[in-house]
Amino acid sequence: MTEVQRMFQLDGRIALITGASRGIGEAIAKTLAAHGAEVILASRKDGDLERVAAQISDAGGRATAMACHIGEMSQIEALFGQIQTRFAKLDILVNNAATNPFFGDVLSADERAWDKTCDVNLKGYFFMSQYAARMMKAQGGGAIVNVASVNGIKPAPFQGIYSITKAGVIAMTKSFAKELAGFHIRVNALLPGITDTKFSAVMVQNEAFMKVVLPMIPMGRVGQPEEMAGAVLYLVSDAAAYTTGACIIADGGML
Repeated sequence: MTEVQRMFQLDGRIALITGASRGIGEAIAKTLAAHGAEVILASRKDGDLERVAAQISDAGGRATAMACHIGEMSQIEALFGQIQTRFAKLDILVNNAATNPFFGDVLSADERAWDKTCDVNLKGYFFMSQYAARMMKAQGGGAIVNVASVNGIKPAPFQGIYSITKAGVIAMTKSFAKELAGFHIRVNALLPGITDTKFSAVMVQNEAFMKVVLPMIPMGRVGQPEEMAGAVLYLVSDAAAYTTGACIIADGGML
């Protein structure tokens, strides 16, 4: 193995990935596991998590499923209690779980849509990062990656609340990066463009919507979940040892 290859190896590291039951989260979990990390898969329901964990194990990796709704503080506390008891450390956190329950104009959005979106996409990311960083500080360092969105830079029509939360995730990433650098904790963000997942199916499967959007993407297509995982691997590995507060855009050139 070359020195460059070693920089991307994650042997001996414990990685927690939220929203790991499908899509981008699943792809990230499988990529980190393939590079030596022992992965903790988190999502609201554990059914699909067990499927992903089994696939990782079958491929020779190590994975544990732990159900957690990151919009609920009690579940976040319980999750980190389990991690402390079972692993006694956490080296990597990937905040990927997100929600977008409302697709419509901002004048039609109601308080319930606002609360649900902000509870997961902002409060959830903040307190997941806080709990993880406390563990990382005690052990001497770690890496956090927040999956934001290009919508955080250029809000998309009919995704107002979601776009606002993703802009908040970008600001959160930079704030945590500055405050935690002294503890050897790096905090970065991935900003995907439109990616072919169940989460974005309402857009990808809308022919009229895609006729408008595809001409705006120089590569002429939407992204695949696996195409997001490489950036995260870089950000959590030693190859990115001097990288913190960065936002990596993976959008086919749209921005």
